[in-house]
Amino acid sequence: MHVPDGFINAPVSAAAGVVAAGAIAVSLRGARRELDERTAPLAGLVAAFIFAVQMLNFPVAAGTSGHLLGGALAAILVGPFTGVLCVSVVLLMQGILFADGGLTALGVNITDMAIVTTVVSYAVFRALVKVLPRGRRAVTVASFAAALVSVPAAAVAFTLIYALGGTTDVSIGKVATAMIGVHVLIGLGEAAITALTVGAVIAVRPDLVHGARGLQQRLKLRVNGELVDAPAPTAPVAARTSRRALWIGGLVTSVVLAGFVSYYASSSPDGLEKVAADQGIDQKTKEHAAADSPLADYSVKDVADARLSGGLAGVIGVGVTVVAGSGVFWVVRRRRAPGDVTPSSTTVENV
Repeated sequence: MHVPDGFINAPVSAAAGVVAAGAIAVSLRGARRELDERTAPLAGLVAAFIFAVQMLNFPVAAGTSGHLLGGALAAILVGPFTGVLCVSVVLLMQGILFADGGLTALGVNITDMAIVTTVVSYAVFRALVKVLPRGRRAVTVASFAAALVSVPAAAVAFTLIYALGGTTDVSIGKVATAMIGVHVLIGLGEAAITALTVGAVIAVRPDLVHGARGLQQRLKLRVNGELVDAPAPTAPVAARTSRRALWIGGLVTSVVLAGFVSYYASSSPDGLEKVAADQGIDQKTKEHAAADSPLADYSVKDVADARLSGGLAGVIGVGVTVVAGSGVFWVVRRRRAPGDVTPSSTTVENV
């Protein structure tokens, strides 16, 4: 769903840029309350992981593919404010280095792919965890549903933006139907990836998952035939792995996905590209300003072997994104005010 230059006119692109800038400013303040010395490194890793998985287009219909957007995953793992920043860092790296998503459309892409997906998914997630039985399974189920809803929500947002500033005269009804239809299918892939990733992190470090905070379920004991709450534990449940091991494992996974597995990704156009070609909304697409970048189109210039070129580009992208993201979140954490306290109870237990 990376919108290229030329899809949206200048006034609406500028307005979207203002919205994106305002949301990032709010997110920078909000992220100070979400991040601490334990979770800040995870946020940089989440950005790198989203970059890597976005390289893995999966087929969803004849001649159409999809890829992770990542808003739901980021919001649940590190919080909604930090999630907006994670996806924004990814979009910035993709636009500047890899010519993926127009530079004049950066505000549109951040609004659509970072803000809408994060806000919608986290709202759905919080609503579900309030009604589902407390525990790890509830977090995973809620993650699946939240991610599933976030993708067609982004498709609706794009349609509304195009209705306001589209550069071609096409039927908005047809665009909406095509966009929502294909992105519901893409949402299923998004939901599966999000649920699997959140479930994997909860299994080893539930204390680091933002969406699991406050969901601890008390152990029940049977006393005189009745179930009563057991006394609260005096110490938190021990983590199954260290933060360093989790970070290294996540980074290695990201490198493998971007550097090796991405070679086998679907080459079919993604949902927006397919709809744009079918409906004619790509007639005024402009060449990307970074089209001559050494890493344009996720390949390394002057490296003839396609597999090696794409793999190197993916590894470079993961490295640049984790460095940029970690730098941003380190600065945000350092600027925390004395009153910016993160919730301390983050344990989720199955009983």
